[in-house]
Amino acid sequence: MRKYHLLLVVLLTAVLACWANQKPSAGDVPRMSKEELKAKLGSPDLLILDVRTDRDWESSSQKIKGAIRRNPGIVDFWASDLPKDKTIVLYCA
Repeated sequence: MRKYHLLLVVLLTAVLACWANQKPSAGDVPRMSKEELKAKLGSPDLLILDVRTDRDWESSSQKIKGAIRRNPGIVDFWASDLPKDKTIVLYCA
């Protein structure tokens, strides 16, 4: 009986550890409307990141003034450098 309790604790610990390390899915990320974004433009508390692919970014004439271009293929490289005290908006349209 004691072995089963220990096994259960180990399994629950493993499941909880895996669950805690999951990255958020797209459904977990808050969204902002165009109107909300327009109202916040120019705010020092706002950071806008353009995460379009190179080809899409280069061929587009529509860019948000002040947005910072980031390569979506290497998110793990630059994401940890983002400020924690700002509203961060990523766009790709």
